[in-house]
Amino acid sequence: MNLNFNLDLAEGYKSNSQITRVLTENWVKVNSYCPNCGQLPLNDFENNMPVADFYCLECKEEFELKSKNGKLSTIINDGAYESMIKRITSDTNPNFFFLTYDNNKVNNFLVIPKQFFTPEIIIKRKPLSITAKRAGWVGCNIDISKVPENGRIFIVENSRIIEQEKVHLKLKSTDF
Repeated sequence: MNLNFNLDLAEGYKSNSQITRVLTENWVKVNSYCPNCGQLPLNDFENNMPVADFYCLECKEEFELKSKNGKLSTIINDGAYESMIKRITSDTNPNFFFLTYDNNKVNNFLVIPKQFFTPEIIIKRKPLSITAKRAGWVGCNIDISKVPENGRIFIVENSRIIEQEKVHLKLKSTDF
């Protein structure tokens, strides 16, 4: 597993959020595996799928990626509130990957299994003001402080790669 981003992929992009999306999604696709079954590689969904970035062909698990430059925090910004609630309460709710990076290198990469994603950890934000480009739009934040420690399974922790078998066993221990 290479912890560095492929910076060549950022050429031609101007928006920091687009650069981040391209670099982090590529990193997961090239370097990660399905923590549920170990399958390599993960496959990516088409862009702009609501709350879905990757899936495993073998075990059919789905994953949503959230990335952040800097330290892992307990509150993570996310997209549309209604889409998130609809997706996490569906029969096909995804697992979540959280990735933090600094200087174009992955520091932390963890999975939170889908059973820990409940409406209680989703914080509804105030609607955008009437003067905003998307007036009335309602976003959300994810409060991972409400996820127990055993539900936060590191694949990379503090730039240290965790053995795949340990990740798999810890994930399996969360099944309920």
